[in-house]
Amino acid sequence: MEHTRRHDIDNLRIIAIALLLVYHVAIVFQPWGFLVGFITNPEPLPGLWPIMSMLNVWRIPLLFFIAGLGVFFALQNRNWQQLLLERTRRIFVPFVFGGLAIVPLHVLILQAYFKQNWSYQPGFGHLWFLGNIFVYVLLLTPLFYVVKKQQHSPWVQAFARFLATPWSLLFVVLAFQLEAKLLAPPIYEMYALSLHGFFLGLLGFFFGFCFGVAGPGFWSMLLRWRWLLLLLALGLYGYRLMQVQMKVPLFLLVLESNFWIFSLFAFAYKYLNVDYRLTNYLSKAAYPIYLLHMAWLYLLAYWIVPLDWNAWIKFFSVLLGTFAGSFLTYEFLLRRIGFFRYLFGLK
Repeated sequence: MEHTRRHDIDNLRIIAIALLLVYHVAIVFQPWGFLVGFITNPEPLPGLWPIMSMLNVWRIPLLFFIAGLGVFFALQNRNWQQLLLERTRRIFVPFVFGGLAIVPLHVLILQAYFKQNWSYQPGFGHLWFLGNIFVYVLLLTPLFYVVKKQQHSPWVQAFARFLATPWSLLFVVLAFQLEAKLLAPPIYEMYALSLHGFFLGLLGFFFGFCFGVAGPGFWSMLLRWRWLLLLLALGLYGYRLMQVQMKVPLFLLVLESNFWIFSLFAFAYKYLNVDYRLTNYLSKAAYPIYLLHMAWLYLLAYWIVPLDWNAWIKFFSVLLGTFAGSFLTYEFLLRRIGFFRYLFGLK
């Protein structure tokens, strides 16, 4: 098992969360944005949708894989009690605080935009996946801790050797295919607060931990197959682009999702396993900024959407403003005041 710091996983998490922010800003410029509770620009930007649709099939599942890997790394120098205490502080506390304070804030902005009566509405909102991850930690930590204690046993070593073969990728894909077949979600990409999203996330979290157990053999195998995995992902996405409303059978979406994730892990391992100067800073900032960003997004949309500007200028204004506001709040408030550090899961 690997014990060294994996900077590629840190960098991949940063990129995934940054893309989530971009995706949320793009929803403001889609005609269906109001259906999911967003302030929506009168003039949509249909050119954004092909990129959003490509991200949609892997952006959330990837985070569940990364969360499982994170638990594997955390268990290398913690017992199960320490792990649960740390994940409670870093995930559950921000999840509860966000649901009580941050989600109601952007709901109030939405109500003000539509000139509705103001009301306090706590909820999960964009933080739902943090709640899922915490439940996965509670459910799977006993199994993960047994694996850690038995890491040198023949059965764990045999499992690690299997994971280092390409057949293990087929096994992962079949598990996700089974989930999709049994639950038959009407829209595969609707993960939030759904049974499909819960079990898809559970599989990603479990297999992320398994990838950590597999060690260097698994990552070397991914490196050897990275170009084929990327070509398969691109091919399936290209085929989807050519279909009416990009509608394809469910099993093809599952394949595309997994091939994107495998290739992202492979190329990150090849090119991003570097301790960049900003990696440590951004890795700590990523989740607090994600918790906070919707308030800035809604506030900027409230100001900018009614303006008589070109839609693309509005998009980049909301995008840059959301990043700038979120980072400035993190830098000068969240990371400098102990009370806020605790509420946002910072050490």
